[in-house]
Amino acid sequence: MADEVILLDFWPSPFGLRARISLAEKGVEYEYKDEDLSNKSPLLLKSNPIHKKIPVLIHNGKSICESLVIVQYINEVWKDKPLMPEDPYERAQARFWADFVDKKLYDCGTRIWRSKGEAQDAAKKEFIDCLKLLEGELGDKPFYGGKNLGYVDVVLVPFACWFYTYETDGNFSIENECPKIIAWVKRCMEKESVSKALPDPHKVYELVGFLKKKHGVE
Repeated sequence: MADEVILLDFWPSPFGLRARISLAEKGVEYEYKDEDLSNKSPLLLKSNPIHKKIPVLIHNGKSICESLVIVQYINEVWKDKPLMPEDPYERAQARFWADFVDKKLYDCGTRIWRSKGEAQDAAKKEFIDCLKLLEGELGDKPFYGGKNLGYVDVVLVPFACWFYTYETDGNFSIENECPKIIAWVKRCMEKESVSKALPDPHKVYELVGFLKKKHGVE
């Protein structure tokens, strides 16, 4: 009997995109359900009663929540094209950098489009500093996973479709500040699992324009 795999998600979510890219890399077929976050479905509320957030992976009726946990679960269940290094130390390092992305990048990016003046300048500086640290970790490797897309790549690359929003609202160029990150994004986009998953950056920007009005950000 084939696995039943359902992903509860919201189309521009960098967190949900991690699951979509991971499933695509593994060649796993699944049913995609796009959630209205202002009117969450009974299935989402039932599947993630603690946080009531997307993404949620439902595998044969069992729910897995939180994007980093989901990506690790996908990697462990479907063994082809492993995303994690075999070496325990390298695996620990990958988890460290994924955690760094999780705790830093989304918050900095959100503060760029939701603030102005000194607060926005501070958010931009912090965001660029984070990317510079990530450039250092990438080094001369084509991907964080080495020759192939790995765990940190899957965790970080979804933010690429938000770069246009951050740059436009913050009036700066990521490529000027962090050229190695943009070169890495372009390599990732050569992978069908990434290019087919990431939404149009302009569409994301339109959504953010709507959110700014909703939150009273002028």
